[in-house]
Amino acid sequence: METMTMLERFTKSLQLKEVDKIPVCSVTQTGTMELMELTGTSWPKAFTDPKEMAALAMAGYEIAGLEGVRYPFSSPDIPQAFGCAYSSGTFNSPPHQLDFPCQTPEEVLDLTIPEDLYESPGIKSMIETTDILRRQIDEKGYELPLIAGILGPASFASCIAGVNNYLMWSVKEQDALQQLINLGGEVCAEYANVLYDHGADSVVIIDSESGPDLFPPPLFEPMFLSVYQKMAKTMKGLNILHMCGDATVILDPLAKSGFHGLSIEEKTSMKYASQTIGDQICLIGNISPSDELLLQSLEVVKKAAKQCIEDGVRILAPGCGIAPYTPLANLKAFVAARDEYYAEKESV
Repeated sequence: METMTMLERFTKSLQLKEVDKIPVCSVTQTGTMELMELTGTSWPKAFTDPKEMAALAMAGYEIAGLEGVRYPFSSPDIPQAFGCAYSSGTFNSPPHQLDFPCQTPEEVLDLTIPEDLYESPGIKSMIETTDILRRQIDEKGYELPLIAGILGPASFASCIAGVNNYLMWSVKEQDALQQLINLGGEVCAEYANVLYDHGADSVVIIDSESGPDLFPPPLFEPMFLSVYQKMAKTMKGLNILHMCGDATVILDPLAKSGFHGLSIEEKTSMKYASQTIGDQICLIGNISPSDELLLQSLEVVKKAAKQCIEDGVRILAPGCGIAPYTPLANLKAFVAARDEYYAEKESV
């Protein structure tokens, strides 16, 4: 098979087509302290400043070697546009939520999409960053995917109503919660299409709040599956759903969600996921960003990465966001492991 570009490899993998070798990238946050130091960027400025965000995102490829440019490094953009309050974040941690607009189910009835949604600071910053990155990638002749990350409908609902209400309403106020989830699905799909229009190749929907670690598994299908399916049909580019935690019990409905890719954390067995749904959706993951990439030796990182490939992953990636203090050497070893895996197979 002819050697593919990084973009071809990524695209065909999401389409469940044969590739020369699986992509190795991150579909979750990539900002690390070493990359910030090497690029002269820093948190919290890179959370919101388009030029800093773009420079740090490019470093994931240009310095670490990940086969994609992924941004942003935190995702309060949509919730802030709907009235959620956030801290600004620090030099080594993302913003955290301080307040939320819907304290009662009745307040959900009055919630509508703001007319100036795309003028809100966080969303405007994301759009500007997309423009910058698209231009830089094209000017430099990089044939690799530009990957944007945004919150999904479950994350949206939990931010707007607060986590406690989100959980209580799943049992006691399902109509109000479903209305929030539906609105979130509409907003996220529309926002994703704007990012595609500005040059993103793929949009990752970060939606762990619908997963079994937080949300009752019996309610996943009735409350989320049709919303995800509608989103996937509406989104006009490559799309990925990211799910933290152990998603084992909802793998079957996740495979029917309509998304091209499913990014899963290491708590979900990649081998089991590959055996059960690997022919229905592109599985992405799932080396541990904390137990392996952050803390282990180069040899252990490589061994874990090769095991992911052996277990049937289609896109090799961290199972969740890369920890800020992850050694650059470990990220490079992670990328190198993919090439070593294929070289070792050819030599047998």
